[in-house]
Amino acid sequence: MIDEDNPKRLAQIALVALLIIGCIAVLLPLIGAILFAFVLWICTWPAYSERLLPRIGGRNTLGAALMTLLLVLVMLVPMVFLVGSLASGFDSLREEIGPRIEKTLAAKPPKYLSDLPVIGGEIDSSWRRITSNRAELNATLRTLAAPAQRLALATGKVAGNGLLQLALALLVIFFLYRDGAAIANALYVGARKLGGDLGEEMIERTRGTVIGVMLGIVGTAAAQGAVAMLGFLIAGVPPAVLLGFATFFLSMIPIGPPLIWGGAAAWLYDQGETGWAIFLVLYGLFVISSIDNFLKPVLMARGAGIPILLIALGVIGGVLVFGFIGIFLGPVLLALGHMLLGHWINEEEAA
Repeated sequence: MIDEDNPKRLAQIALVALLIIGCIAVLLPLIGAILFAFVLWICTWPAYSERLLPRIGGRNTLGAALMTLLLVLVMLVPMVFLVGSLASGFDSLREEIGPRIEKTLAAKPPKYLSDLPVIGGEIDSSWRRITSNRAELNATLRTLAAPAQRLALATGKVAGNGLLQLALALLVIFFLYRDGAAIANALYVGARKLGGDLGEEMIERTRGTVIGVMLGIVGTAAAQGAVAMLGFLIAGVPPAVLLGFATFFLSMIPIGPPLIWGGAAAWLYDQGETGWAIFLVLYGLFVISSIDNFLKPVLMARGAGIPILLIALGVIGGVLVFGFIGIFLGPVLLALGHMLLGHWINEEEAA
């Protein structure tokens, strides 16, 4: 006999499923900023709840506003100035390189190109034909500049999107600070209902892994910024302190530091300081950029309490799958999987 409540129950399940799908669809474009807000909240919650709140009498709204303002000053404002500096730097670079390329093309072809076997004569004739025709020369210059323009546009788009995501994350984190105690309690209650003691342990492992990954990222960035600043001072690059801070912020992305020390080396070479330019390139390759290869995994593994291999695989795979937020999601997922596997093995051995 069919239970008369079955159609009603199925309708309730379908309604809940549709509601969950709708919520995911609404939040999906913002998921990166929301997850990053949770990462910042988890890492800064002890300082907020144990140091700031007691000093202001436990006023949550005021404390959340002060903490969010502090994060804006520490993260958003420097990023705005950095993006502006990069934009002006691209403009200056284009104004500097354009006339030089045109002057080089307008001159006679270098002798080493003309003397190349088989293709030397063709290069020489093509060079002279292009430089003798102004329209063709301009077309060639536009062709050479197209990749650089696309790179500049792509960089600007990424930087602008990053600023927008960061601003949204700071908006979300205000409410996480204000209602943090209730949110933390809800997370632990939900985890306890779903998994009992194992659920609570998973919450703690997630928290420890997130803090460990953040420790590795910030610690490595600080080390790279300090070492880069020292190198710029030794090489005599004028804005050494500013470039050190730029290295600190750009170390969050893989190609960030080479953009800074590579640009400084190019400036030194343009000033006729060839020796210092070579020194800075070698210093950047073997000192500044190499710090990321050994210091970050060590700091992450020590902070999270899981093997270095899991951290490294989690960071690489997480970035490939989820983008920037995958730096945190990848290690967390592998850490939880490692913990569940350990529980399963222990239960089998006990049985």
